[in-house]
Amino acid sequence: MNVDTPPHTGAIPDSKKKFVPTSGTYPRGFLATGIYVGVKPTNKGIVDLALLVSEKPCSATAVFTKNKFQAAPVVVSRQVLEQRSGEGIRAIIINSGCANAVTGKGGLDDASSMGRAVDACFQSSPDSKPRSIERQSLDVEISSTLVMSTGVIGQRLPISKILSAIPIAHSALSATHDDWLLAAKAICTTDTFPKLLSCTFTLPSSPDTTYRLAGMTKGAGMIHPNMATLLGMLFTDAPIPAKTLQPLLTHAVDRSFNAISVDGDTSTNDTLAFLANGAAGGHPITSLVSEDGKALTQVVTAFTQQLSQLVIRDGEGATKFVRVRVIDSSSFADAQKIASTIARSPLVKTALYGKDANWGRILCAVGYTDGLSPGAVVPEKTSVSFVPTDGSEALKLLVRGEPESVDEKRAAKILDEEDLEILVDLGGGEDGKGMEEASYWFCDFSHEYVTINGDYRT
Repeated sequence: MNVDTPPHTGAIPDSKKKFVPTSGTYPRGFLATGIYVGVKPTNKGIVDLALLVSEKPCSATAVFTKNKFQAAPVVVSRQVLEQRSGEGIRAIIINSGCANAVTGKGGLDDASSMGRAVDACFQSSPDSKPRSIERQSLDVEISSTLVMSTGVIGQRLPISKILSAIPIAHSALSATHDDWLLAAKAICTTDTFPKLLSCTFTLPSSPDTTYRLAGMTKGAGMIHPNMATLLGMLFTDAPIPAKTLQPLLTHAVDRSFNAISVDGDTSTNDTLAFLANGAAGGHPITSLVSEDGKALTQVVTAFTQQLSQLVIRDGEGATKFVRVRVIDSSSFADAQKIASTIARSPLVKTALYGKDANWGRILCAVGYTDGLSPGAVVPEKTSVSFVPTDGSEALKLLVRGEPESVDEKRAAKILDEEDLEILVDLGGGEDGKGMEEASYWFCDFSHEYVTINGDYRT
């Protein structure tokens, strides 16, 4: 996972090309594109404005950063969703190169104007359908576009350039794989490759109907979410009302985008949105406890895990892709807190970069995890292992509180691989009955991480 080409060049490193899809199956009724604007002065030709649109109004929801310095697009997009009760959303507009964060009232005005500029494209489109007077009034008063921005904090957008480019982006929209990929490229900053996935699925009530799900995300640093992470978008043509989308996204995010860490930082702009236009037809999914709801939850959770893991694959300067799995815990919450603490530990991350089987650092992180339930960790019941990804036997490091005699040659061989799993078994906790588990995905810390972030603004 070494970064073998500098970020911002637009070239995809050979080692990352395997993660970039060459084709896709995208949801009906959604269009996408990415164009060049030149948001960042040093950008001389790489696409940096993405537009994704539904041909019909969508149900929508989103999760946002918990950082107290919330960027203007976060504030504006949350307001749009609240005012529309998650219905009637048509588009997402995203710029890279400038975060529009900590930019005061002017930044809020800029974010709102981006949404209104996209709305104006719908109103002037020859394909737009007649609307009732009530509908027209709502559309004029409340935007139907979500806005996202990513890049340097504390700088104003070149808003005139962006507003002039939005109609151009609208005219370039298409449903092709190439245009979806352009959109994914346009949201990148220090990313070394665009992160785009798509899949198809069926539901028990409509076995003859094939639904489609697509998603894209960006990010390689400032990644340790508290509610969402980075920028991410999910799109489906399944009929899911907003009241079902919200708990569905929350469940999936807690097990995916809220379970990754590159450097422990939570951005001012973190947003993950989910749009559903129902274009494929079928029975509306109104409950997650129904058979359709359970099946949909499994599909979306697995999909968001795959999508979020691409961020770790592209962690700034990363050489390792690591899963930490905490099992036999008294609760999911305790397991996730422990996994998160291990994933954030600079000592664990640097040991992995140095290929040092220093399991004491892992155990230390387990021991200082805050906010655990009483009896969640019992030292005499705790075990730690390295699990190779080739299917061979786990390398036991600590068994029920007793250290093992470690085969250093085998440990070195395991740590020489790009992928690794760390398994922490809590032995059921104090009462021995715990059976819950949680996973976190993270990467190591390298010299390259410091280099990238030492000159990010330039």
